Amino acid sequence: MLQFSCFCFLVIFFVHTVHADDDKFLTEPPDYITECQIADKNFINCSTQSIQQLFDKLNDGIPGLNSIKSFDPFYLNRIRITQGNSNAINLKVELGNVKINGFGHTNVLESIVYPKDFSWKTTFMLPEMKLQGDYSLFGRILLIPLNGHGQVFLDAENMTVIMHSKTRLYEKGGFTFYNVTDCQVDFKIDGLKSYFSNLFNGNKQLEDSTNKFFNDNWRMLAEALYTVITQTIEDILLDVLKKIFHYIPANFFIGDIPTSKQLYGGGSKGAASEAKRPK
Repeated sequence: MLQFSCFCFLVIFFVHTVHADDDKFLTEPPDYITECQIADKNFINCSTQSIQQLFDKLNDGIPGLNSIKSFDPFYLNRIRITQGNSNAINLKVELGNVKINGFGHTNVLESIVYPKDFSWKTTFMLPEMKLQGDYSLFGRILLIPLNGHGQVFLDAENMTVIMHSKTRLYEKGGFTFYNVTDCQVDFKIDGLKSYFSNLFNGNKQLEDSTNKFFNDNWRMLAEALYTVITQTIEDILLDVLKKIFHYIPANFFIGDIPTSKQLYGGGSKGAASEAKRPK
């Protein structure tokens, strides 16, 4: 009976500890964020500088935010994508054990916040983004029939990303926070190097010629893999942004941000209470 009671106590303590750690947040403005006023005519410049500082800090890790284990490289367990039904591409792709390098050198070009709903448009550039992982695919790319599994390596050069993020404001602990609910990206690149191993079940000559064709026609390949690349970036950014903005109050980014009640009205379902933290 004593052992059971001790076990129950440990379980309750563990659950409470995990919940408490998950709900931690900053109560003092950190030195790596510049507070901006959205009513200020220079807000975009100020916001761009502040978001650049935030990305720079992510390289070293944000103190107290333990849920982001690594930003560069960033790891994803699995991505599944079906796209196509066209002459150019009809493809089922699954990526696993994905490792992405390059976000540590993010150059923020512009950060816009829309005062109507406090959604964002952020434009940034990655001098290089490298993806590697396990792949399996079935279908065709650029009229080439493919059915294989192995390792994939993608190396994008000078990737400019436009990110549209939707948010809902909520309060806890006397602060206003962003709940990032959606993230959509578009991109353009100056080059794409690629390599798919074991494309044709060990036919090295056919594998080499196909990889050469992909690299010689990288623009067509980038267009064919558009959904794969955008979903990868969206998955990374949505995960990171959710964790950051549940930890750092929006007040520290925008000094004159309204409360959820002021923005949505008292009856808004989007205004989360302190008792229920958005996920």
